[in-house]
Amino acid sequence: MVIRPIRLRDARALERELISNRSWLRKWEATNPHGPMSFDTRASIRSLQNNARLGHGLAFAIEFDGEFAGQLNVSSITYGSLGSATIGYWVSERFAGKGVTPTAVALATDFCFSQAGLHRMEICIRPENEPSLRVVEKLGFRYEGLRRRYIHINGDWRDHFCFALVAEELSAGVLRRWLDDQVPPQNAVIPAADRAAALTAVRLSSGTV
Repeated sequence: MVIRPIRLRDARALERELISNRSWLRKWEATNPHGPMSFDTRASIRSLQNNARLGHGLAFAIEFDGEFAGQLNVSSITYGSLGSATIGYWVSERFAGKGVTPTAVALATDFCFSQAGLHRMEICIRPENEPSLRVVEKLGFRYEGLRRRYIHINGDWRDHFCFALVAEELSAGVLRRWLDDQVPPQNAVIPAADRAAALTAVRLSSGTV
């Protein structure tokens, strides 16, 4: 299980996984509120690589047993007095349940803290995305609040739960803390009021209220 910088020669494998996982990924994918987004994997990789050269992001391929398993992006990198970034990711359905996602997130967070000089890492997750909520629970990302209609996902503005870690919270790294079973169990606990507010928003958007 490794993460590495994404490359142009990953385009075919990336496109194959995206196409074969459409029903698995569609409901969690960012969309453009002003119209459909183009589907060009090579152009997407070039854009991510250029963003990395400018210091605004990092794009990783996730591999499991030598196979392309998904993608992890570190975006909105800000240095200086903020020193923060946001993590987003997806993994193919056939690799779900193998510990791939939490391992990738832990590796990327440790890299950003120890090598990239960042101070704070954030993950924002839709309230319905239980697999991703389990990831932050496993790794001990700390719950920071409910962001209303935060990101345009699958055709509408969606609420997200926000989680974060800062470098001072860790002594040996995210991956080591998880593997050593030292994750504070209370970190990712979401208050009942926020869960209720998010559930109401979901029902309103689906027309069930």
